[in-house]
Parts: sequence; structure tokens; C-alpha cells
Amino acid sequence: MALGKTASVMYPLLNQLLQSTFPKFGMLILDVKGNFYKQVLEYSKTYNRISDVIVIELNSNTRYNPLDKPQLNASVLANRLKTILELFSTNNSESYWLDKAQEILTEAIKLCRLYNNNYVTFTELHNLINYDDYYKSKIENLRFIFQTGKLSHKDIFNLYSSLNFFENEFKNLDSRTISILKSEISRITNTFISDYEISKVFCPNKKDINFNGFKDVINNKKIVVLNMNIAKYRNLSKIIAAYLKLDFQTEVLSQLSSDKEVLPTIFMCDEYHEYVNASDADFFAQSRESKCISIVATQSYSSLLNSLKNESTVKVIVQNLVNKLWLRTDDIFTIENAQKQIGKEDKQKISKSISENASETNFNYFTNSLVSKKSNISESISTNIQNDFVYDTKFFTQNLETFSCLAFISTGNDIVPPCKLNLIPYFKTYDNNHTDKKSNLKII
Repeated sequence: MALGKTASVMYPLLNQLLQSTFPKFGMLILDVKGNFYKQVLEYSKTYNRISDVIVIELNSNTRYNPLDKPQLNASVLANRLKTILELFSTNNSESYWLDKAQEILTEAIKLCRLYNNNYVTFTELHNLINYDDYYKSKIENLRFIFQTGKLSHKDIFNLYSSLNFFENEFKNLDSRTISILKSEISRITNTFISDYEISKVFCPNKKDINFNGFKDVINNKKIVVLNMNIAKYRNLSKIIAAYLKLDFQTEVLSQLSSDKEVLPTIFMCDEYHEYVNASDADFFAQSRESKCISIVATQSYSSLLNSLKNESTVKVIVQNLVNKLWLRTDDIFTIENAQKQIGKEDKQKISKSISENASETNFNYFTNSLVSKKSNISESISTNIQNDFVYDTKFFTQNLETFSCLAFISTGNDIVPPCKLNLIPYFKTYDNNHTDKKSNLKII
């Protein structure tokens, strides 16, 4: 984990990971600003891995439907949509609406799978929930399918549960509540139906999909890069990033329950605070066993807190990222957490005092001052030991220059004593054999 001006950290690490011939890694890289992917392409060309790169962006040939997960239960898929809605929620007071929206989406996904050959898109969900005529036409379609006897017992159960929900619960809500719930769901779905390019890439026909998820990425060591500038496509960028991240996390952790070899993977994200969500805390806690290396960079811990609105979740995420590089920061919340993690040490404090004693002292009215005679001056020096933070606030705010950091890292077996390191920018050449004498660490 890196905090501050992070290009000097992320690019060299990316370079080292891509030049590795054994082992190769399946990777997910989230590009917030739309410039990181260019470096991915450059390094991939250098190390003959360009054929492994899959760039997900608008105006590309990639076709990806985040909702095409027939192996997932409808409630799990709806919970992912709820996770995305939480990214757009400013406070926790909206929990009722989010929980109810998840329930509606669960039943809508069930219906959609029944009439649409097990294929779900954002367009179908939007139309099914928002337009009564569309809903009624699909119910008539399902009535015909039911009468022909083509539904299995499981399908019939899902059909009855969905009809019971929409007919007896959802439609009996007052009109204001229904409008609010539709508005909540439309915060996601509107993004996909209001723009042709977005719909073409993320709501394609089933036969046009050429990116189906991360199982193939992990097995064949592919590199998936999301290139979507968040300033230009804010909602869409957050939605797709969250889905890619959830898909990736599910596939990585599912390896643990398989009899096959667990394959190493990489997750990288610059400006991580833009894409962070609460589910990351659980993933980071479990992903080490599944050999996933997570490399994230953010401006400060306060940036994470601003996105998550929960200090406990921030602390869980931070403590599960063992290796940390703190660059210069003015954020007190970050500094205090870093100081506490590094700990305290005994420091010698020296105090001096000077005193003057005089047997005769008169006041001079011309100079407006005291005049002493037969005076003597004494000086006293005292030292004491105080237990204080190893690095004070001034170190973080003033002593860390550009392209330097405070490193708190592990060798895998031991924690290296925290130390200041100089970072060589990716656009400068350096000696691979250069080692910092104090820490015995190779400079990156």
C-alpha cells in the first residue's frame, strides 16, 4: 500500500511484475485517471505480453456483461448491485431503501432468467422494474411457457416466488415508496440505457460477449485493465470497477475450495479511494492464502474514510495490507495511524535553564531598564528519558522529500525496521545493485 504521489511506486512495481517470466500472474488493474493503462501496454510490449492484455473501455471490441453470471444465485447477483448502490450513498440512513432495492432486483433477476434464456442485462432489469406494460408482456410470455410444460420444478418455484413478490408486495406499496425504490435502482440501470456506446459494450447480445470473467484470466495469466476516466464517466466507472473487482475476488477465493493448484494473482489500483468498498476488507483478510498480491495506492487514509464512511472498515483494510510506503502527507489521520503502527521508543530529552542573581538591582529611568550590580549567572542542564513516537509529525510533513518514503515492509518472515527510502522514478535509469546501507534494502 502506498500513500501520496504514487507513480514513483506503482510503475516500477508494475514493470517488475510484467517482466517476470516465472511465475506469470493473472492480473486485474483498475485505472482511475485513464493514463495507467498506457504504461501497462508499454511494459507488455517490452516483455512480449501484449497478447495477454484485455482492455475494457468504451469504443473497443471488448464485450462484457457484468450480469451474465448464470452460476450465481439471483440474491448474490442482486447483492453485488446493492454494493454498487452503496458507493453512491452519502450516509447509512438509506439502508432501508438499499435493502428493499436488493429484494426487488433479486426477484427481477429470477423473472428475467426465466423468459430470457437465463440471460440478464441492465436493460432488461430497467424495463422490467420501471415499465408496467413491459412487465405484463413478460408475464404473459411466462404464462405461455408454463402452459407448454417447459419449466422445471426449480423454475416454477422461482416463478411463483417472483410473482408473489411483485403482485402481492411490491405493487401494494404506496406510490411514493415505489417511486423512490425505482429511482434507487435507476441510479445504476440508467447509465446503461442512456448511451449507445455504453449499452453496446456492457449490454451486448449473448453471442457477442468475448470477456466472460476471471476464470480464464487466472488460468491463462491474462491481464485485465479497466480504462475509464472517472472524471468523465463517474458512475459508469464506479459500477464497472466494482463489478470487475467482485468478479475477480470471487474467482480468486473460489480456488481454495478447488482440488486444482492455487494460481498466484495480482490486483493493482491507483487512486484506490475512488473504487474502495466494504467487501475489500473481507477479501484482503482471506486473499493471502489464495496467493493474491494486492497493490493499492491512495492519497491518504482520510480519502478512504471519506469513501467508506466507516472508520472501522478503513482500519480493517489498512491492517490487512502488511507492506506500506508512506510518502509526504499533511493528513493528520494518516500520520497518527502511521505513528501508532510504527510504535514508540525511548528518546533522550535535554532541557537547559539560565538564571541570574544580583545583590543590588536599581531601576534606570533614562534607559527604562533594570541595572544589576554584583550579579552572577548560573546554568543548569537536565536530561530525561521519554517514550515518544519514532517519527514525529514534522518528519511526515517536512522531512519526506519528493520521491522518498517511509517504508514499513516485510520479508515474508520478518518485519524490516521502518526506515526512510529514496525512490527512483520510473522515467530515470538506476543501478539494479544499489542497496540502501542503513536498511540493507534494494532501492526501487
